[in-house]
Amino acid sequence: MESELFRLHADIEERHWWFVGRRRIIHSLVERLAPRDGSLVADVGCGTGANVAALAHRYRCIGNDTSAEGIALARQRFPSVRFVQGYAPEALGDAAHEADVTLLTDVIEHVPDDFRLLSSLLAPMKPGAHLLVTVPADESLWSGHDVSFGHYRRYDVARFVAVWAGLPVTARLVSYYNARLYPVVRAVRAVSRLRGHASGAHGTDFDIPAAPVNRALTALFAGEAGRLGRLIDAPSASDGASRGGYRRGVSLVAVLRREAGRIVPRMRASRVPPDRHAPPGT
Repeated sequence: MESELFRLHADIEERHWWFVGRRRIIHSLVERLAPRDGSLVADVGCGTGANVAALAHRYRCIGNDTSAEGIALARQRFPSVRFVQGYAPEALGDAAHEADVTLLTDVIEHVPDDFRLLSSLLAPMKPGAHLLVTVPADESLWSGHDVSFGHYRRYDVARFVAVWAGLPVTARLVSYYNARLYPVVRAVRAVSRLRGHASGAHGTDFDIPAAPVNRALTALFAGEAGRLGRLIDAPSASDGASRGGYRRGVSLVAVLRREAGRIVPRMRASRVPPDRHAPPGT
């Protein structure tokens, strides 16, 4: 991300309804996956650090990002949490193998080869550990917000499931989420496309609404945590999504359990079509 976007994240991620609601959902799922205090949680692509820092009261935590500026902001804001700069899994050191839960939240849409990144992270993970992945969903929501963040794609279930197809993992949860506010986000994105620019700061849709509205939006979004948690280990439908999950949403979430078996980091499969939205020069 650009420098101004890291500063924007640092400024709003502890208050804006989307960041707060997503964090509550992620943390609810982590508590189901790692019920014991002291488990190790690694956050890959941690940005300015709020997600993993909010878990530090209960877990041993490490945050990682490729951005030196993002890590500097994270260390400044959360000095009690360990943050490392560099490319995962190498930058994580022993934590790449020892982590009980690895977070990969809204990261793989930023890279040209999401297959290679995900398999590279899974390769050193110990059997029984979990990878929690979130991505933006629904190509019809593509807007200037995605362009500003350098996204290569938004996902549907088929494209999402294809990223780990054939790898030694068990998908314990696959579902859309941010479903309750989907109509609102869809309307905002449609207006942005008509206007030719995003509705918020620095070419994004991030603008904190009035406090009562922000609280209501946070509660609506975060309220999806209970349903998502109950879906863990639910049977899968024919498309790979969890039965009983949300059938549409602004984002997708998956929980993958690492099983025994060797993983060789792999490149994009030939059966997968080129990304519809690839930044210039790629």
